[in-house]
Amino acid sequence: MRTVLTGRPRRLVGAAALLLGLSLSSTAVLAYADLLPQNLDFDLDLGLFAEADPTGLPHVAQKIALGGPLSIVAFGSSSTEGVGASTPAAAYPARLEAGLRRALPHLGSRITVANRGIGGEAVDEMLARLDRDVIAPHPDLVIWQTGSNDALRGISLDHFREATEAALERIREAGIDVVLMEPQWCPALDATPGADRFRDAVRALGSDLGVAVIRRSDLMRDWIGQGRLTRTELFASDGLHMADGGYALLAEAAQDAVLDGAEAAPVALAEAGTD
Repeated sequence: MRTVLTGRPRRLVGAAALLLGLSLSSTAVLAYADLLPQNLDFDLDLGLFAEADPTGLPHVAQKIALGGPLSIVAFGSSSTEGVGASTPAAAYPARLEAGLRRALPHLGSRITVANRGIGGEAVDEMLARLDRDVIAPHPDLVIWQTGSNDALRGISLDHFREATEAALERIREAGIDVVLMEPQWCPALDATPGADRFRDAVRALGSDLGVAVIRRSDLMRDWIGQGRLTRTELFASDGLHMADGGYALLAEAAQDAVLDGAEAAPVALAEAGTD
């Protein structure tokens, strides 16, 4: 499991050296590689993507390598919808789309991040719309933010874990990459007995299933501890949701998760090919 942190420089390590020993399927593939950003080097033999390391994002890596389109669904509750943000454009999915377009200029407008967050939902409500909002549109990646409302509403922890695990398996069986986002750190959840168990359950699912987890709780504490944000800049007035400053840094963390996951897929394959 990759722990996603922000506040560090963008560090997409070029995979070219690791891929040197692998044979490429055509000279056209090599020619296309020249169009990629200098810090993104992918082996474009498409057959290699089938057995990527589970902590990587092979479908995202493939779309980045081929020039898109790259489709992402941000799935979740109010933190995805953007409750507490001043405008929809300040919510993390919109900021993520803009950030990825800057980071991957060869894709540009061919990157889309659809906001499928609905405030107040727990796991059962999300699963009721999983087919409509995630499976049917068949994005390359879903970033699933979950666990906050389950804790607040007293949902059974066992039910949360079992339902979430089943949904994750369905998403991956549909050929969609997935990243999890754990519950936030906030006064409202701090005051809810057992809320940290849902955060830990999301982390455990990530570890058990080889799914990257955006450790939002740790990130938010770090943003305050490092002086990147004040509490007023981080939290909305309700003590539950984030304000614009928090959403901006969350989008950076999500962008790191996407780019690191794309990098991990071909790098892992290159290492396996040199054994």
